[in-house]
Amino acid sequence: MIEQLLINDDDYYVPDANQLVTEDDTLDNFATSKQKRLLIASLYSTLQQQTFLAAANVGIYHTDGQPAIVPDIFLGLDVQVPENWWEKQNRCYMVWRFSKPPEVVLEIVSNKEGNELGKKLQIYEHIRASYYIVYDPNQQLGEKVLRVYELRGRRYFESQETWLEQVGLGITLWEGEFEGRQDYWLRWCYQDGNVLSTGDERAEQERQRAEQAEQRTQLLADRLRAMGVDPETL
Repeated sequence: MIEQLLINDDDYYVPDANQLVTEDDTLDNFATSKQKRLLIASLYSTLQQQTFLAAANVGIYHTDGQPAIVPDIFLGLDVQVPENWWEKQNRCYMVWRFSKPPEVVLEIVSNKEGNELGKKLQIYEHIRASYYIVYDPNQQLGEKVLRVYELRGRRYFESQETWLEQVGLGITLWEGEFEGRQDYWLRWCYQDGNVLSTGDERAEQERQRAEQAEQRTQLLADRLRAMGVDPETL
């Protein structure tokens, strides 16, 4: 229990952050929360013509009598949330109702307690998710920042490929700004390495294209006037 914060008028007790729980299986920190939003938002902004279901911190029930496992992110193709998502049976991903597991499950490592390379890997292998991605930005589990496991037969094998052939998407580390924060981010990408854009990024790209088109139009008009031609009469 944290001691009384106020010791006297001039001396305040400051708790040791190392003794506080800042993240666990149900508690996010600022960085992982923002990272999840980026991964989910870019999918729904870009893959508008494709049927899929992506979510963060939503339980996957995989075996009768066993508790749900809750990945940081999952992506399931050719499935969608039932119309009445408030019904108890429709509130999370029940493998037997969707007739298959998600294709991709992803965990973001924030401490050494999550067992991402142990029990969680075994469960995702058991439910037969095609890919299991472990993103370890602070290298809590070793030197690798990114690990990709691919299901081959009944077992996961670590792959050196970041292109997920079975889902037609890749995963990449990208340096840039998201929601006002400049950092390295994990992002979905196309095979050529270009990342999937968020709605804000798409809007900014459209704004820049419109601005460039206006500049080209103005430049052409100026050239015509220099030639003695009134562009308004064309």
